[in-house]
Amino acid sequence: MSAARRAGVIAIDHGTKRTGFAVVDGLRITSQPLDVFHGPGDGPGLLAHVAKLADERDVDTFLVGLPLNIDGTAGARCDDVKRFSAALAARFPRMRVVHYDERLTTKAADELLVESGHTGDARKARRDSWSALVLLRDWLASGEPN
Repeated sequence: MSAARRAGVIAIDHGTKRTGFAVVDGLRITSQPLDVFHGPGDGPGLLAHVAKLADERDVDTFLVGLPLNIDGTAGARCDDVKRFSAALAARFPRMRVVHYDERLTTKAADELLVESGHTGDARKARRDSWSALVLLRDWLASGEPN
């Protein structure tokens, strides 16, 4: 029997001014942060950037961080993220769009960046994509829930 083919995942830390990205391969061996997109989170430029990232990789899933409050209720930006996710699903109908709790990913990303020797502006420039990386790793560690 052959195992079903598995494709990679692009994780997205959606923002109003900057959006971070990370990716993992289909075998779930290598995950890495990608470049941050600088621009509005509700414009066509962001979807074009996502299309470019997806075209360059073998992926079948977009993992989108859902900004929940500490108590688990919907955060102030949840509606923005859900609108973005709906636009993703419409633009990429063959891709799976999955939401996952992104609470404390920025804090964890900052800690990883400091451990890696990034400080000041270098840390700030990478924070969004490293947050997406933390989101991706958390989702993988939890068994990739839908």
